[in-house]
Amino acid sequence: MKLVLAIISHDDANTVTQSLTKAGFSSTKLATTGGFLMAGNVTILVGVDEEKVQTVIDIIREHSHSRRQMIPSTTEMSYGYYPSMPVEVVVGGATIFVVDIERFERV
Repeated sequence: MKLVLAIISHDDANTVTQSLTKAGFSSTKLATTGGFLMAGNVTILVGVDEEKVQTVIDIIREHSHSRRQMIPSTTEMSYGYYPSMPVEVVVGGATIFVVDIERFERV
């Protein structure tokens, strides 16, 4: 058995979880916060047999989209922070981890 952990944008969470459910996978959704933009993310946990891991990843990939977003940047001067030009960054998509499960019990 494997555990798929997927960190995705909050904007994609409902579509991803609905698609996983429609395909017959149970998932747990946790609200998380990203470190770079301090934006709302969702971490989805899916326990599956090894042969179904790629199907889960394909569903997540299909429904987790990257976007470009402008964010303000700041420059530190000797007397404080001064605003500078906005910077375009890529947000969204998914970061996926697959880990072995040594033991699984449903109680």
